[in-house]
Parts: sequence; structure tokens; C-alpha cells
Amino acid sequence: MKLYNITVGNETHLALMTERGLVDATAAGYTGSMEALIAGGCRCALEKLAADEKLPVVEAPVFANVVNRVGKLVCVGLNYRSHAAGINMKVPEYPVLFSKFDNALAPCGADVVLPPWESSYDYEAELVIVMGKETWNVSAEEAMDHVFGYTCGNDFSLRDAQMRSGQWLIGKTLPGFGPCGPCIVTADEYDPAAPKRIRSYVNGQLRQDGSTADMIFSCAQIISYASRYIKLCPGDLIFTGTPSGVALEGQEKHWLKPGDVVDIEIEGIGRLTNRLV
Repeated sequence: MKLYNITVGNETHLALMTERGLVDATAAGYTGSMEALIAGGCRCALEKLAADEKLPVVEAPVFANVVNRVGKLVCVGLNYRSHAAGINMKVPEYPVLFSKFDNALAPCGADVVLPPWESSYDYEAELVIVMGKETWNVSAEEAMDHVFGYTCGNDFSLRDAQMRSGQWLIGKTLPGFGPCGPCIVTADEYDPAAPKRIRSYVNGQLRQDGSTADMIFSCAQIISYASRYIKLCPGDLIFTGTPSGVALEGQEKHWLKPGDVVDIEIEGIGRLTNRLV
């Protein structure tokens, strides 16, 4: 099931993709929310709505954040072999964890502001895990039972600031620097262990073209390792790393600038689009 948060007036509505297109479940009388579903709510009523051919299709949705309550944004660095090679860094022995603050999260379609006092802005296409259960010290074998679903993410980065500090935070957590969306694909319909194509585009030009098969640490391994040190909660998001092709890797650095449009596309999920201003 592909689930969306959309903005209607001043409200956030839950929507779902059907064979006919996107349907506003809230407008159709559904009283649940994305947050409730992530916490274990029943999807039976949504399945009935999906089969109702009388419901109107939303033609031009305005997307909201994929989660109603923004929790932890946990990120993994250097998790693709090709990317580690592209920046001449060793393959890590353990997942490299860092974080973003809650106001880094932004929805598909939102403008992302690039502060004019910096310039080395970069893009990173990433598969993002949406946690569905409280998770503390779980094994890799248990980890996938704690996942609600998956979405597309862009780990926007300010490279000069990132490299000034060994823990990367200030180069990763500017407002809007962790957009996700446009939807969450539920875990029962998405297998992260199967290779998925992951790509990024800048102004329509292909920049990254990789596969999740190149990941060093699997989603299960990431969740297990992170849960030894971070108590993960329903709705927390885990950015799982980026393939090669980021601006940092190039001999000539083509940094992002205001006016650029960045698209992140992941097979089986969809396309996340954000304009830079």
C-alpha cells in the first residue's frame, strides 16, 4: 500500500494510491491518520476505500511530511561501496551513524532554502526506513518485523561545514535538508533485500544511478546496530546512505544553487522532488 500525507486547506489528510489514482481517505470519511497506522492501526477501512470506484481522484496534491509527528532522523554515511570508493574512503567496519534535527524534514514539493553565506551544497539519493515499533537492541533477524515501510529521501549536505567537524552534524541538518516522500510504501509490499534502482537528477540531468544491491550494510543490519545505542520509536526515519555520483566525487564540483530542481527516484516507491531557493 502506498500512503500519502497531503495538505488540504489547513489540515493534513491521509491519502492512498489506488488503481485509478490518488484518493483522499480523510475526505472520504476515514478517521485514522498516518501516525495511527504507523503505531499499528488497522488498514481494513483503507482497503475498502481503495476498492470504491465512486471516490474522486486527487489531481494535483500538495504533499505534507510523510509522518505527522516528526521523531528522530537517523542517518547512515558511507553505506555504498561505490560512494566510498568515489571519495577515497575505506569501507567502514560498522555503520557510520549521524543525525539530523527535526526541522530538517520537508515534504515532496517543498522549496529548500540554501543560505547565501555558503556554497558547497550537495544532493544524496537515499532509501529511508520508516520505523513501526519501539526498537531497542534487536537482532538483525528480528529487525524487519519492526519496520512500517519505506520512502525516498534526499540527504542534502553542506560539504564545507560537514568536513570541518568529524561528526558531520552542521553540514547535514540545515532546515529542509532531509526531505522525504512523496509516499510511504508499507513493508508488506516492499522488499529492501531485493535490488532496487536508486537515482538522482538535477534539473533533469541524471547524476546518480545506483542500486541498493551496492549497500554495505543491509536495512536489517542498520536497524539492529542503531538499536543498540538509540531507542527507535514508531515514525522514526532512518536514511540508509547514498550511491556514487554526488557532486563531492567529481573533479569539477557541480554544487547545487538556487533555482535547481532535484529529483530522487527509487524503484518501487516513486519520485521525490524539491526546488532550491
